[in-house]
Amino acid sequence: MAAATAAVTRELAEAGKLGPGKILVVGASTSEVAGVRIGTGGALEVAQQLLQGITQAAAEFGFHTVYQCCEHLNRSLVMERSLLESLGLREVSAVPVPGAGGSMAAAAYRSMADPVLAESIQAHAGIDIGETLIGMHLRRVAVPFRPSLRYIGAARVNAAWSRPPLIGGERAVYRAPETSGSANCD
Repeated sequence: MAAATAAVTRELAEAGKLGPGKILVVGASTSEVAGVRIGTGGALEVAQQLLQGITQAAAEFGFHTVYQCCEHLNRSLVMERSLLESLGLREVSAVPVPGAGGSMAAAAYRSMADPVLAESIQAHAGIDIGETLIGMHLRRVAVPFRPSLRYIGAARVNAAWSRPPLIGGERAVYRAPETSGSANCD
């Protein structure tokens, strides 16, 4: 499972151009990975394997990773305190455990040097393992990404990266022209 998770994370990091300063949000149902209905069979052992794969890819690409808690903690996010403070995010008080927050969030919390929970974030990309609904934590405009591995364990995997909104009208240009023309606005 760690290898599959690392592969999916690497693919998304390449497609979404994730690197230093970028943020990946991860939502994962370890129950779904194990083949049972979300919220019914969470497992820290499964979470550890997922965390290992994600951590490998994050170390290679240099992006920050945050982990979404379940609805019992209002889908708050586990992250390092330094990231929360640098982004000026609102801290909320809770410690995720498998029964309230989820096994993935609990494992992530335990793995961090100075973990905190934030109320929300606008991440550059996200991975959703087991249909945990991470969209509320993605920047506009989310671009769906279909990794080559569509399942991790028994859980379906969805992902997205974000791009800036395109603005303008019929004369808008979204890529720098190779040569300058005379059709410039004066």
